[in-house]
Amino acid sequence: MAYKKVEQFEEKTTTGLTEVYRKALELLGEDAEREGLLKTPERVAKAMQFLTQGYELDAKAILNSAKFEEEVSEMIIVKDIELYSMCEHHMLPFFGKAHIAYIPNGYITGLSKLARVVDVFARRLQVQERLTNQILHSIKETLNPLGVAVVIEASHLCMMMRGVQKQNSVTTTSAFWGEFEKNETRSEFIRLIGSKLH
Repeated sequence: MAYKKVEQFEEKTTTGLTEVYRKALELLGEDAEREGLLKTPERVAKAMQFLTQGYELDAKAILNSAKFEEEVSEMIIVKDIELYSMCEHHMLPFFGKAHIAYIPNGYITGLSKLARVVDVFARRLQVQERLTNQILHSIKETLNPLGVAVVIEASHLCMMMRGVQKQNSVTTTSAFWGEFEKNETRSEFIRLIGSKLH
């Protein structure tokens, strides 16, 4: 029996993007008809749809799908959440880790939902600064917690492969709201995400 990969992509979008990428290969001086590149335009068209699927996702709906009433008022942290995104300026990847904390105010959400929220916003054309704030605001608006904190550390291929070509640079962005605007709470969060407790 032959291997058959099952994928779901918007046919009209795939067709349009395939033509665009075929033309791009030709403009770069390549032969889009040679064996190694024959299916590349379609592969890239599908890859880009996957990498930008966040436009079709709703962070608030994800958080609400596992929202539970719970009398907990201690800091909840999910750290080292892998993220992969695309810089909107050069359409090159940036990747790293997100660290999220919130202090509940009557409601908690499933821990995996926080990681899914990262993907909702990371799987779009992005800048790291906006990504950080979008994650924070979706948690704030859906769970109505006492405070939210988000820190993202990422490496950007637009800095590593082109331009200044600084391969070891890491960009850190942060956003704090509510109780995390207080120095003591923020400091505890920063200390905990930097420590190896496991």
